Amino acid sequence: MSVNLANFKNILDRCQQSNAKLVAVSKIKPIADILHLYNASQRDFGENYVQELIDKQSRLPADIRWHFIGHLQSNKVKYIAPFVHLIHGVDSLKLLKEISKQGQKNSRVINCLLQVFIATEETKFGLDESELEEIIQAVHNHPGSFSHVHIRGLMGMGSFSDDLTLVRNEFKKLKALFDRRKESIPAKPWDILSMGMSGDYTIALEEGSTMIRVGSLLFGARL
Repeated sequence: MSVNLANFKNILDRCQQSNAKLVAVSKIKPIADILHLYNASQRDFGENYVQELIDKQSRLPADIRWHFIGHLQSNKVKYIAPFVHLIHGVDSLKLLKEISKQGQKNSRVINCLLQVFIATEETKFGLDESELEEIIQAVHNHPGSFSHVHIRGLMGMGSFSDDLTLVRNEFKKLKALFDRRKESIPAKPWDILSMGMSGDYTIALEEGSTMIRVGSLLFGARL
């Protein structure tokens, strides 16, 4: 059993101080480890792979809130639409339309975050500011096409770097963008800023993150 309960309690304390939520990233981790953390009170778990998420959801307690945090292909939305709690990485209008379509088929509104590209690595996904604006305007102008999605905020991944000033500035930029959009969003809650992982979550919380995604500090390094 590789679950680190001491780290879990420390991270929870930091989240509570910042009024933020912890998503335990459980990808490639066994059912037993997830149950161990579940029994310690954790309810929000994040997965990167659709097939793995479907399998775990079918075998674990029904009150777990499942977050899809990987790069989601449009043709796989239908498999998680019946139960997913929050999709973190929406990076195209096509994907958002498909999520709404599958939400309608399942008679539910699916919560989503728009993923913004803030890092220096080209391998990371996400929208630039103009693309973000285009999606928000499309949803505003054509609400019927997006009636079964609820955009709750933004997600971003900082650079994988030892330069903590660089990472902090990336988070500052995303927080500023989040705040600017919040001023123009209608009555629906725009309340989730998902940024910060095992290596940089403390900086993210300091810069205003409301949701962190932590895996290796809780479950140990992935082999």
